[in-house]
Amino acid sequence: MSERIHLLDLSPDRLEALLGELGEPAYRGRQILSWAFKRHVRDFESMTDLPAELRARLGTRLRVRAATELARTRSPGGTTKLLLGWGDGATTESVMIPAPGAEARRTVCLSTQVGCDVGCRFCASGIGGSSRDLSVGEVLEQAVVVAETLAGRGERLSHVVFMGMGEPLANYDVTVEAVRRLNTDWGLGIAQRRITVSTVGLPKQIDRLAGEGLQITLALSLHAPNDALRAELIPWAEGISLEVLLPACRRYLRETGREVTLEYCLLAGVNDGEAHAAELAAIALDLRAHVNLLMYNPVAGLPYERPSRNRAIGFLHRLRAVGARAHLRESRGLAADAACGQLRRRVGK
Repeated sequence: MSERIHLLDLSPDRLEALLGELGEPAYRGRQILSWAFKRHVRDFESMTDLPAELRARLGTRLRVRAATELARTRSPGGTTKLLLGWGDGATTESVMIPAPGAEARRTVCLSTQVGCDVGCRFCASGIGGSSRDLSVGEVLEQAVVVAETLAGRGERLSHVVFMGMGEPLANYDVTVEAVRRLNTDWGLGIAQRRITVSTVGLPKQIDRLAGEGLQITLALSLHAPNDALRAELIPWAEGISLEVLLPACRRYLRETGREVTLEYCLLAGVNDGEAHAAELAAIALDLRAHVNLLMYNPVAGLPYERPSRNRAIGFLHRLRAVGARAHLRESRGLAADAACGQLRRRVGK
């Protein structure tokens, strides 16, 4: 028997075509997808309103889930990281991040590649590069697994960020298709304005994304406010100057009406000085962008340190003092190895 196809790789049209080959009505397609996305079933036998014969036939052609959970960690604040293994031996990470307090916000951070070729010097994901892109079904399955976990305790997935392993815009078609399916009524029904795609900064792909008719948030992983330091921290940035990248972000704002978020990971003694704050504030004001400051989660073997909280707050105040909009994101996953690539590296997968 040939390898079964991942159900979540199929669009409704492709699924309906397959059902047509089996002599089944098209409406069964949405029925099946609703079972997979909304009721989080793991196999066709659990789809109890389908004829038994159809369930058996589908099971020989398709698989509802493709991943195996290899490891799970949880921090005291509830941040949960999952290490998933795929049929070819590849592994990826997904993170569920709860909002503090009574707020019902539950966010999943999705990976789009196995590893990462960007090679940010401070990130565990890029150690060893990338072995392949994920398929749309593999991206979506991560969200479904987290949604299932949340449903088990009476909670609901509310937000999605493409900020896990890999560069989402380097796996462009899969990323955009995953966004569209996450947003559908037969999918997880996540509002587009609650979906964020993060990129290290690929101007051509940013321009293409601006023309997709989506209302998602674009997050630029800036991490340094000038070309020299950015090239030192992010090898891919060496050939993409801010002179080219920032206008692409302005075009995104103009075309979509959606403000860009600047992601900035504070590295002690590297990018957290007064001059850095001044340069970053100038960029944020020019783009009308919001700055999302993160305190670095240290990675064993890498020469970077987490700044003190007082130093991070001082950096935040310097941005706000000149009118830049910014906030310091609380670290919620130190105990869960929640930074990109950390759990995968610790487990040795």
